[in-house]
Amino acid sequence: MLETRAAHSRHFSISVFDPHSVSAETWQKFHRYWRLRTEEDHPGERRSSDADTEHAVREYLPLQAFHRVLASCDGEFIGSLTLSFRREGSPDCDAFAPYVDAWGGVLQPHRRRGVARALLHALLVFMEERGKTTASVRAHLPEGHAFLSAIGAVEKHRAIENRAALATMPWNELAHWQSRAFDSSTGLRAEIHAGRVPFDRLAELIEPMSALINDAPTNALEMPRIRYELEAYRTWYADMDRRGGEHFLVLLLDGDEVAAVCDASWDQRFPDRMYQQLTAVAPRWRGRGLAKGVKAAMLALVRERHPEVATAITNNAEVNAPMLAINHRLGFAAHRHDGVYQIGPESLRAFLSTRPLTTPTERHP
Repeated sequence: MLETRAAHSRHFSISVFDPHSVSAETWQKFHRYWRLRTEEDHPGERRSSDADTEHAVREYLPLQAFHRVLASCDGEFIGSLTLSFRREGSPDCDAFAPYVDAWGGVLQPHRRRGVARALLHALLVFMEERGKTTASVRAHLPEGHAFLSAIGAVEKHRAIENRAALATMPWNELAHWQSRAFDSSTGLRAEIHAGRVPFDRLAELIEPMSALINDAPTNALEMPRIRYELEAYRTWYADMDRRGGEHFLVLLLDGDEVAAVCDASWDQRFPDRMYQQLTAVAPRWRGRGLAKGVKAAMLALVRERHPEVATAITNNAEVNAPMLAINHRLGFAAHRHDGVYQIGPESLRAFLSTRPLTTPTERHP
């Protein structure tokens, strides 16, 4: 634990948070902090229960590992840094080895006291010790963009979270999109899964879906090849089995080849929402309305199975003009803009060298 004094402020300490060894009292402190941070970052949004949050933080993921650092003051948590990275020994771990995803923040009343700087120092130490060369961080609030730019991070990607009301969608037009794309004259065969996709079928779809998602715009992000993984589906399905949820997959197939795909999910904890995920068309099938068709089929399927769904939520790259145009026609509107920034240890070190930490008054391993 690092304890330091910021100028004109009380002491705060920085320590690693191990979800498997902390006390029940510490968990209560964590939940109080997390509720405040969630409201600051996403005001008015519904959030997961404390029990669901704790389960997610404690959960072992076979592909991803986590390192969590928390800042404390007067017995309460005031800031956090969470690092996610490929678990050592997992498939393709060498390709992911240089990269770490980071997210966190400091509660508003405790900003400008050096807390964020101390958390950045923890990030730098982690990257140096683990040989990480690239940290990726998202921001959607103006202060988040300003902070990341100030520390030398470079924005590499822009995405939009779009939302639409199902009640106002042009359902007659959607039906036309679907009938046109699914017409037998196209020579394509439809395959639809609702609830779960059998694992043997998912295994067959890993490569074609990975190829499609890697063809999606990612701007200048430095990253390994994106890959759908069966183990990730097992973890996700197990989580849906626990809390209630469904996965939907709509395919148009040219023989055994995937011509177009659209998938979405529904979470029983938030029954009035659906979450649209990948919509993609293989290059030689583009320009024939297939993206519209599979998207229309997906929306109709979810509407039929879950009439309580009122809002569709999806994320799109800002440079993905064709998909944004489809979404705009359906009534989707921007709810949030995300920037993905990347930074290396050299830039972190340069920033921190001009703003050194106050000399630590106490340090524990």
